[in-house]
Amino acid sequence: MSGHPPRRPVLHPWGWHPLTDSWADRIVAGAGIGPDDLVLDLGAGTGALTRPLLAAGSRVLAFELHPGRLAALRAWADREPRLTVVRADVTDLRLPRRPFKVVSSPPYAGASTVLDRLLAPGSRLVAADLVVQRQLARRFVEGRAPGAGRWGRRYDVRVVQALPRAAFRRPPRVDSVVLRVTRA
Repeated sequence: MSGHPPRRPVLHPWGWHPLTDSWADRIVAGAGIGPDDLVLDLGAGTGALTRPLLAAGSRVLAFELHPGRLAALRAWADREPRLTVVRADVTDLRLPRRPFKVVSSPPYAGASTVLDRLLAPGSRLVAADLVVQRQLARRFVEGRAPGAGRWGRRYDVRVVQALPRAAFRRPPRVDSVVLRVTRA
């Protein structure tokens, strides 16, 4: 018996499953982002989606809570005028008052709350492409998610892409998809 305590699994309430650069590029290209779009990257991490969003010419609001990733994003924002970094929990964010889009891979544990916020009355959401757990996407597409009666007439919700686990640098243990939300 060694003198070391047994290893316990590290529990991360949000987890972190960064996209590979090639998949981030594909997701942004498929989202139809254009110059001057205001785009929210919720749970931006180290900027896998932020980079191609900026390359598309958009203005990006990157939301991140993790201190190390937040510091790296802020250092980048000091050199990039179209990038604004916001320290915020994505389940408790304030949305812009002007029309905006979302291209994001939010923490899976908070994705339902994020969708509720994006689809709430008064939201100025134009479109969103979100990397989410397939099971969650199915509930929203089938209209079984909370509030579907409220937002179902204003938004079209559909799965546009299944993602292989190899799309992530640290693969999640669940199946993932890109869920697209567009104003009807």
